[in-house]
Amino acid sequence: MLENRNRGKSHPITPGGHPPHPGHNPHPPNHGHHPRPPAHPPNHGHHPRPPVHPPNPGHRPHHPHPGHRPHHPIHPPHPGHHHHPPYYVNHPNPSYPYHSPAIFKDYGPHPYVTDINKSTLQNINYRTTLWTGNHLQLTLMTIPVGGDIGLETHPDTDQFLRIEEGQGLVQMGPSREKVTLKQTVVPDSAVFVPAGTWHNITNIGNVPLKLYSIYAPPHHPHGTVHPTKEIAEKMGD
Repeated sequence: MLENRNRGKSHPITPGGHPPHPGHNPHPPNHGHHPRPPAHPPNHGHHPRPPVHPPNPGHRPHHPHPGHRPHHPIHPPHPGHHHHPPYYVNHPNPSYPYHSPAIFKDYGPHPYVTDINKSTLQNINYRTTLWTGNHLQLTLMTIPVGGDIGLETHPDTDQFLRIEEGQGLVQMGPSREKVTLKQTVVPDSAVFVPAGTWHNITNIGNVPLKLYSIYAPPHHPHGTVHPTKEIAEKMGD
């Protein structure tokens, strides 16, 4: 009976090329005695279920740990931002309230060599003396956008100024009321101011005006530093 019952029946071939084990039925018929397992077995906390919507390719969700402090990289200061290094040089006068960053101390009257263009561009103060000797003095200046040095005169001092960055307007004349020279200056421009001549330089560009100035003989005390024009006026210099 068994031979007649099984005669003529073919055995399906599995994808691997081997017939199934005798008596094995991968999908037995359901007669109501054994309920089929659900498509997704219940989660008992052993295996997390996949999300309904898979995450976007390349997206890496951030799950901070308790007590985690996110790391914020340190960015360099924005151009034009006035940042003073934490180390300074002592001024000859102990009561002087302002000091220059160490890279801009007054090196006079000793022999000294520097990249004047680089030093001028690095200066962030309104005025910083870089070298003071017996017969001349070099200062670095930064004039903010829209600012100026103010109309002034030095009765006993000739002055030379050179523009390294920015655009300015030079005004000079024999008196405060009579300014006969008005000229725009740009990088590499040189300005000569004879002693007793009233003069002013205004920043008419869109970046800080960077320049250096040579006084002969010296005009400011050795080691003078003026972070802003307002402080220079307050110090009476």
